[in-house]
Amino acid sequence: MSLYRIPQLALSLDADEAELRKRVIKALRISPAALRELRIERKSIDARDKEHIKIVYGVLVDVDHGKQGLIPSSVATPVGPEPVYTVPLPRRVFTTPPVVVGTGPAGLFAALILAEAGLRPLVLERGDPVEIRDVKICHFRDGGDLDPESNIQFGEGGAGTYSDGKLTTQVKDEGGRNRKVIRELIGAGAPPEIGILAKPHVGTDQLIRVVAGLRKKIQQLGGTFRFRTRLDDIRITQGKLTGILVNGSEWIETDTLVLAVGHSSRDTFAMLERRQVPMEQKAFAIGIRIEHPQEMISRSQYGRFWKHPALPVADYKLAGRTSDDRGVYSFCMCPGGTVVNASSEYGGVVCNGMSDFARDGVNANAAIVVAVRPEDFGFPGLLDGVEFQRRWEQAAYRIAGATYALPVQLWKDFLDDRLSTKLGAIQPTATRAWSLANLRQCLPTFVSRGLVEGIARFGKSIAGFDRPDALLTGVETRTSSPLRILRDGNCQSHIRGLYPAGEGAGYAGGIMSAAMDGIRVAEAILSRDS
Repeated sequence: MSLYRIPQLALSLDADEAELRKRVIKALRISPAALRELRIERKSIDARDKEHIKIVYGVLVDVDHGKQGLIPSSVATPVGPEPVYTVPLPRRVFTTPPVVVGTGPAGLFAALILAEAGLRPLVLERGDPVEIRDVKICHFRDGGDLDPESNIQFGEGGAGTYSDGKLTTQVKDEGGRNRKVIRELIGAGAPPEIGILAKPHVGTDQLIRVVAGLRKKIQQLGGTFRFRTRLDDIRITQGKLTGILVNGSEWIETDTLVLAVGHSSRDTFAMLERRQVPMEQKAFAIGIRIEHPQEMISRSQYGRFWKHPALPVADYKLAGRTSDDRGVYSFCMCPGGTVVNASSEYGGVVCNGMSDFARDGVNANAAIVVAVRPEDFGFPGLLDGVEFQRRWEQAAYRIAGATYALPVQLWKDFLDDRLSTKLGAIQPTATRAWSLANLRQCLPTFVSRGLVEGIARFGKSIAGFDRPDALLTGVETRTSSPLRILRDGNCQSHIRGLYPAGEGAGYAGGIMSAAMDGIRVAEAILSRDS
């Protein structure tokens, strides 16, 4: 077997895989009989020239040396066998099962690796299994009571389950962790094409099934799940973790705890502060969701080809700097998606975005957010970032004027600092209730100013982005954790046996990076020799 990688082959939108095969044969200067196998590794869209949009393939080919010609090194490079991720063996005997708190991507993948190593982890989740969680979320969406333990922030799968399910990451794939995550997601029921797309996504409708599939695999490997089980305290003896308190009354003996609690576990952060677990403040960003017709976004991104069946639903990624040198950027863009009510505390409202796998909704939405620095918080103490978020969430609750309604405003009215009194052509997709308001009343002045500058600038990149009736929904505050739980090079807190992990601990920024961090933490636990 002689494997070669061709990183880029650009084909027209109307080309099929037979055409791809012809192009590979021509590029490699080989006979058709010499091409034994062709595998697509990556597929992306090049829409820089909207009159000549291309599909760009990265392929892996197996060439028969006996029948090949001279392969140009400028076109293809020889490659060895793809490395296979191997779960390390534990270096010590565990007298108590390791405990994983949280079932977002970091927690699930830490538990999976520990289970594959034979350690039979105990996995605790304060919310419900994803099937019950979905019922609770639908109940809240339809006007029912908020369950502060099981909602869009809390419950099996974590906050990312109710999002677009993006699987892109800037984290380098050390040791095959990225490929391990993708293979496991596909094995749990995710669409196989996530293995090759340059911008893979799963969608909430698929993620619900995938999360349940990962749980079942961990259980088959000996792991145990306990739901509606909240971490309330930890016991530390001579600098070592010796146990945890759950649900206010039950102590569980353990010397190994993966803390993958997510960015909204504010009570857990407060408990860790009381126990003097080292943490530090961390910058994040807040802002609003903006909605446009998906057709408008697709026309802007693809021109006359916007309806071509070979093109995915168009998205965007926008970024700039404000006049006071803050970042302003789009975040968690959801093509054909829905703005969701992501509230998790009484008396405060939060919005987020969600897409199903088909991305077939009438509106596109994204967060447009402005960077917030620790010096902006204005509260004394380590948890002042939490209080900063809470202040604006509670203000949004008040100005909406109805229980857990999301405040909504037209862009032109936001620009003019006035209450919206009617909608334009764009209808809100916001789940549960919404009401017209002035969003400047639930945002810091510097954030409002940054949004004005940013959205006006983004209108120069995407035609119609700053149209007067673009719809804003508030408030988006949970972009990332306001804290980082400190850990050393072995992923361990100075409290021996405590392993902060994932987005809530400040070490990830999305599904893929969180899952990979969970794997990294599990490897650190397995390599610990005492």
